[in-house]
Amino acid sequence: MKGIVYKSTGSWYTVKAESGTFYECRIKGKFRLQGIKSTNPIAVGDVVEFDLDTTSDVENGLIHTIHDRKNYIVRKSVNLSKQTHIIASNIDLGFLLVTINNPPTTTSFIDRFLVTAEAYGIEAVLIFNKIDTFNEDASDEQLYLQYTYSQIGYKCLRVSALENKGIDELKALMANKTAMFSGHSGVGKSTLVNTLEPGLNLKTKKISDSHSQGQHTTTFAEMFDLSFGNAKIIDTPGIRGFGVVDMDKQEIGDYFPEFFALKEQCKFNNCLHKDEPKCAVKDALEKDEIAWSRYKSYIQILEGDEEHYRADVYDADRKASDETRKS
Repeated sequence: MKGIVYKSTGSWYTVKAESGTFYECRIKGKFRLQGIKSTNPIAVGDVVEFDLDTTSDVENGLIHTIHDRKNYIVRKSVNLSKQTHIIASNIDLGFLLVTINNPPTTTSFIDRFLVTAEAYGIEAVLIFNKIDTFNEDASDEQLYLQYTYSQIGYKCLRVSALENKGIDELKALMANKTAMFSGHSGVGKSTLVNTLEPGLNLKTKKISDSHSQGQHTTTFAEMFDLSFGNAKIIDTPGIRGFGVVDMDKQEIGDYFPEFFALKEQCKFNNCLHKDEPKCAVKDALEKDEIAWSRYKSYIQILEGDEEHYRADVYDADRKASDETRKS
């Protein structure tokens, strides 16, 4: 039988067969996926083949084949630095939920998500969520970020699940697509899914007052069929950091679209946009045509700075950009 993995708990997998019936399945033997050192051999969104286990009273399945993935999105495993964790596979749209202050989403986190999406061929969209909570400063910050990313070419949505703002536009984007929601804990992924599909009643929690951080409500990635536009959504657990999986230094700049567009204007065709002379990217940076926060994120990824990438470079870089404009 053939089906799609809708939920993975690490040992059991909920698979929707082509008939529409859901089966709880386990893995038959060990899977060794070529070139992927992953903590999870099977991910939500995988197309698999399985046999029904007739030895027990309950109709469970044994997965024996994983079909080739169209794409997948991956990050470094939190505890095992040399291994990766595949968040989901076969995705048409990757939505990153961004909140300004409850909890704050850093530019370095946003950029690492976007770089990963670019590398794995997934269209990424930024959802600026909880716009109903913004004061004037937060609104200014959100619009500045939206301008920065829309200039690069990324689609940005302003959404409030509580006030139903931006929901129709979001639904239109999701029609006939398998989409994924990602972001920090507490950015409102489950609340937004509940707004899109009220009947799901996903659990939600309030932000922790003491640390302004979200509390994990989604424990495992899970896919849901939605009642509009033949859409599917994958709700994922909140993540604190987005460790980029090893990339060749020469290719990192290609996953920054605004850098890639200038690449041929650099003096050296292997320019890393760091110390080389006559670098078109650095020239654009000095002219304030490229966001300082983006360049800072690039350098952090290039240098493998896994210790400090969670630090918010936004304020410092905006000040540096303002000083550049004055001079």
